[in-house]
Amino acid sequence: MTQGSPMRIIPCDPDAHLEAIRAIMNEAIVNTTASWAHEPRTPGDMAAWFEAKAVKGHPVLIAVDDGGAPLGFATFGTFREHSGYKYTVEHSVYVDKRFRGLGVGKALLAELIAAAAARDFHVLIGAIDASNPASIALHRKFGFVHCASIREAGFKFGRWLDVEFYQLIIGTPLSPAVG
Repeated sequence: MTQGSPMRIIPCDPDAHLEAIRAIMNEAIVNTTASWAHEPRTPGDMAAWFEAKAVKGHPVLIAVDDGGAPLGFATFGTFREHSGYKYTVEHSVYVDKRFRGLGVGKALLAELIAAAAARDFHVLIGAIDASNPASIALHRKFGFVHCASIREAGFKFGRWLDVEFYQLIIGTPLSPAVG
């Protein structure tokens, strides 16, 4: 894929996309601080991950090129388990290293925001490594605002990592309810 090439964002099919998503996620685990996990995911880990997303009704969106090759994926999940947080989700966007900087993350985040609004969520939270200016800039382009910092919250690659939380208030639902 090159700048301007056709790209589609589609719902992920675990049978068709599990290995591609696992490869993208594992590259991030092994080589970046986009994920603070230390161990690559196994196929079993990913099958359980997809099942947990399906049970909660949380989408996994995948960006594909005009030939159907995966470019990146995005999802969101429960922010906190207490019912008072039911309108808030934490999201993730991962782009295959070969396609970073080509608008894939931007397209995925736009679709993820739309998916959150369609499901009546109110707040999207992004937990971003403080040393990841590209992710911070992407979130700011969409109106996310910095809402919290936790210094030395994680440890990876032999150093302490700071996490920055960014939030976007979507405006939905129109009639929130307790419970």
